[in-house]
This record gives sequence, C-alpha cells and structure tokens, in this order.
Amino acid sequence: MGKALAWIRKGYGKKLVSIHKWNAWLVLFLAVSGLLLVGGFWRELLGEGRVWLKWAHIGFGLVLLVPVIYYLLLAAKHWKRLKGKGPQKANVIFVLVLLAGWIVSGIVLWQFRLAGPRAANSALLIHDLLTWVGLPVMIYHSITRVKWLKEPKKRSIVPETALESKDKIIDGTQKPAAAQGPQPMYSRRGFIKVAVGAGLAVTLGPTFVRWISKSLQLPGAAEYAANNANNLLPDPVPLADSAPPVGGGAEGSFRVYTVTDIPAFDNSSWSFTIDGLVDQKFTWNWEEFVKLQREVQVSDFHCVTGWSVYKNTWEGLPLAKLLDMAGVREQAAMVKFYSGDGVYTDSLTLAQARMEDVMVAVMHDGKPIPNQLGGPVRLVTPQMYAYKSVKWLNRIELIDEDHVGYWEQRGYDKDAWLPNAKRV
Repeated sequence: MGKALAWIRKGYGKKLVSIHKWNAWLVLFLAVSGLLLVGGFWRELLGEGRVWLKWAHIGFGLVLLVPVIYYLLLAAKHWKRLKGKGPQKANVIFVLVLLAGWIVSGIVLWQFRLAGPRAANSALLIHDLLTWVGLPVMIYHSITRVKWLKEPKKRSIVPETALESKDKIIDGTQKPAAAQGPQPMYSRRGFIKVAVGAGLAVTLGPTFVRWISKSLQLPGAAEYAANNANNLLPDPVPLADSAPPVGGGAEGSFRVYTVTDIPAFDNSSWSFTIDGLVDQKFTWNWEEFVKLQREVQVSDFHCVTGWSVYKNTWEGLPLAKLLDMAGVREQAAMVKFYSGDGVYTDSLTLAQARMEDVMVAVMHDGKPIPNQLGGPVRLVTPQMYAYKSVKWLNRIELIDEDHVGYWEQRGYDKDAWLPNAKRV
C-alpha cells in the first residue's frame, strides 16, 4: 500500500494540475446540464433529449468521484506544502465540501425511490443550495485565474526613495528623474477580481436571496393561492373536512414545472367535458361544475424529480364516479386527459382510473386550487408520480387505443408507479 501511494504521489504537482483541469471540465458540464434540466424553456425544447441529458448528468456526477478520490490520495503531501497558507487551505476545504455535498445529494436524488421522499426533499434542497453557492464561486475563480491574469505587470505607488534612486548623474551633477504620473492602487488582476465579484453579487445576489427565502419558508399552496390568477365565480364552498383541512395542512413546498406559460381562466373561457366512448357526453360550465357532489381525501404528492408535499387535503370528484355518470362503453380501453394549456396530455387504463383515490380535484386544503398549481381543476393520482396528475384539466376522453402521454413520449415511465403503490 505504501509503495502504491508513493507511486501515485510521484510528480504530484503535475497530477494536481491534471486533477484541477478534469474537475473543472466535469463541473462545467454538470452546471450547464443542470441548468438545462430545470429550465422550463429547455424542458420543452429538449423533448426526449432531456431524458438522455438527465442520465448524462447522473453519469458525469458519478465520474466526479474519480478526481475527488485521486486528490484525497495526494492530499497529505499537498497539505504539507500549504503549511502557513490559510486562504489556500480554506479554498481546498470549501471545494472538497462542495464536491462531496453535490455527489452525496446527487446520489440520493438518483436513488430517490430507495432513499424515500423525505430524504429526497432534503437532498434536493442541499443540491440547490450548493449550486447557488458553488456556481458563482466557480465563475469568479475561473475568470480571475485566466492565463492573461496570472502574471500581471506589477503596478503600485512608487515611494519617494525609489524615485530618488532613479536620478541620473550628468557631468557630475545629479539630475532629477523625469516625473512619473500617478500609479493605480490596484493591479490588473486585483481590479478584475473586485469587478467580477461585484458583478456576480449584483446579478445573482437578489435572485439567490429570493430563492433561499422561499426555500427556508417552504411555501405551499397558501402562498400560491394569494396570487391566483384565475377569476372564476362562484368560489366552491368547502366541505367540513376541507375547512379546516382534515389532513392538518400540507407539509412541504410545491415546485412549479410547466411545458407552456401558466394559463389562467375565467367563467367565459373555462368548461369541462367528458366524451369519447361514453353513453352520455357531458359539458359543464364553472357554475354547473362546482355544484357536483364532491368528496375529500388526504394523500401525499410526489414529483419524479425528487420532491414531495405531504398530507394534502384534496376535495373533488372521484374519477370513478364521473366515469359512471357518463357510462363507459365496452370498446373503451383507456382514459385520456387533456390540459387547458393546449399541449399536455396523459392517460390511465380503466383499472387505474377507477382506483379509489384518483380524483378530479377542485380544492386543496380548503381553498380553490390556484392556477400556478394546476387549478381550477387538476387530476390527482396519489399512487403515481405527479406527471400523471394533469394540471388545468378540462377534458376527459374515453378511447379504444393506447395513448402515450407528453412525458412518456419523452422517455418517462408510462405507468409512473410509486415504489409502494397499490398497483392494478
């Protein structure tokens, strides 16, 4: 073992440079791919490529272990060379903590089905926080250490003694040196470092403050409800189990993902239809729809990206009862759901659609579902990941053939079952 370490540490200076370079390229890819994965615009543009990018992000994240482990084998020798260099030691510790945090939280998110939703929620928050802290530092580090800044021409205020030493002796008489203009207080590198740091603080600081504030406050549906852009009257009157919510109130933070701009509706633009292979087609306006008999359920809400919201009190119409109301013909095999955004669709088998907790929800925790969270009406499928819970639901169609939903077309699992789901 000792000989192996000695061989690894031989020429460790060049190896440190190589580790630094490969680590930088890996982190750059992970940063860019991570931003592409979470950006709403890119989610739509990438399509199926987003799934491949996700797996590439996971793969390169695991590869990041290699330079970290390699450095740890060289760390003892490197640490000796850093004796008395506090800032350099602090920088090394910061980078190692950052990389270790990214790797561990990333592995938990990758294996979120095994880790469980609460661990995944925490890992996602840590992963995001480290990204917010790490990316500006890396941008600053990269810009201020580019090659042309490594050895800047030293410029500082020249003391009087230095000027006197430059006086010339001509014909036995000391002649004063030519007067020099004022010299800058900062070197080129120092100025660039301050400018880049200030620029990052100004551009990213406010966004970071807003993000950390929301993350620490764990905003839920109540915060979104205050900014609900839907204008539908009358408001549905909550049942006794909804107000106050029998579940005690949702625990956790909703993250809003969409493939289009978030739509908003009023009485003139909203309707709900159930048609296709049914005995009787129904179309309701808002006033009619809120008069239909509703029920209440408490369930958890899990997103496939790793976050969850617990103990949601949903109020709405069990999908099975809506299907019975319309009458399902024998030819029907699937239930297709349409979003009011005009783009998103998904489907369930008849057996899945008749599960007792699948609901066409109108209220959440005793309040109308806001448009940011898919209201006024959304599908709720507690046994499946949330991409099956179609937002802004305005049409249900019974069909006789398979239908591949929006995200399933882009590589997601068709059934979307949770690990401990009651499968049918």
